[in-house]
Parts: sequence; C-alpha cells; structure tokens
Amino acid sequence: MAQLEVMISGGFSGPYNQMLPAFEQVTGIKVVTKSGASQGSGPKTIKAQLAAGATADVVILSREGLEELMTQNKIIPNSDVDLARAPLGLAVPVGNPKPDISTTKAFSTALVKAKKIVVPGSTSGIYLTEELFPRLGIKNQLTVQVTERGSQATAVLAAREANIAVQPSSELVNIPGVDYVGALPSDIQLIQTFAAAIVVNSPNQTAAKKLIQYLSSPSAAEPIKHSGMNAVR
Repeated sequence: MAQLEVMISGGFSGPYNQMLPAFEQVTGIKVVTKSGASQGSGPKTIKAQLAAGATADVVILSREGLEELMTQNKIIPNSDVDLARAPLGLAVPVGNPKPDISTTKAFSTALVKAKKIVVPGSTSGIYLTEELFPRLGIKNQLTVQVTERGSQATAVLAAREANIAVQPSSELVNIPGVDYVGALPSDIQLIQTFAAAIVVNSPNQTAAKKLIQYLSSPSAAEPIKHSGMNAVR
C-alpha cells in the first residue's frame, strides 16, 4: 500500500479531516498526517520543521507560508493548488455575549472592551499584531496573547482564559467551548487562501498528486463550506 506524509496547518484541517477517510478508502493510499503552523517563529512552523529534517510529501498551509517555502526551493514548481479561502473571524467563549463587529469602529470597541485577546502567531496573527491593530490605533490598549498555533488559541478561549479570539473562520467554527461571532468587516478583512503543494524530493509524487486533486475536487465543496471556508472554484 502506498503511503503519504502530509504536513498541514490548522486553517484547512477541518475539510481535510472530513475528506481523508474516503480518500484512503477509495485509493488505498495510507496517509500519515503531521501538523505545523503556516508562518511565525519557533520550531513548530512547517518551514522550521522541514529545515530541521522533517519529511513530508505534501504541505497544506496559507499562501503566505507556501510562498516562503517556494522561495527556499522546498516545493516542486507548478505543483501548488489553491484549495479554499477563509476570512478572519472573531469568537468568544461559549455562552458569553456576542459583541457587535458589524463595522470597523464596533470591532475596535469590542477589542478594547475585552480584557484579553488571543491570536495565533501564524499568518493571521502577524497581520493583526503588526498591521491591523497599529493601523486602528488600539495596539497599546489591548492585552494580546499570541500562541504558536490556532488550535492553542481556541483552547485558551474555550478555557475562558481570554475573552476574544481573532483568527481564520475555519479555526473557529465547530470548536467545543467556542461561539463563532462572525467575519471581520470587509475593509479590515484578510482573506487567507490555503493551498497544497508537493515537497521537493518526495518519493511519492504520483500519490501526492492524487491527494491534491481529491482535495480540490467538487466533492470538497461541502466539507469546505461546513468548515466556514469558501471554495476557490
């Protein structure tokens, strides 16, 4: 039986986990799944793990993170395929009042009123802490915890150790202990595209292509929608 190693960030994990059993059953290809952040610092990013010698046939992560890997010649040219797009969203601990975030002003007010905010340290967190919060003029009014992974951010929120989480919608829906409020207003929105690509020197390129084709096929539309994302095509 053919075997694949996949390294995936949290953004596309929902659709991926829903679709993987059927892919393995239909193709007879066994998939070993590893986890890593799209971007950021520390040893848990996909870039850092590959640099340290971790193996993978396919990577699935934000376009921003994938571009870094392509610049480092870690990806087979023209093997990359966009899978889905996810807007940034906001969530609160389950049962807490849902703030108004329908406008940029309302969103800013909600963040300032929150005693503590949690964001992931990957693509979305970099945008929020280095670009958006300073642009809104509220950076110095916020207490922000940055976690390495999106799943860690939602765990902090679910444990009521923060009052608001801001990260890709796909990391906030269907999460126990978390109530998804909605997407950020369009004028401050960051739409993240999650893509798959084949890693240079993969010994399983044929199987890797089959997986990417499956994840980008029409059958992915419903799992993508269920995970709070939008299909690319």
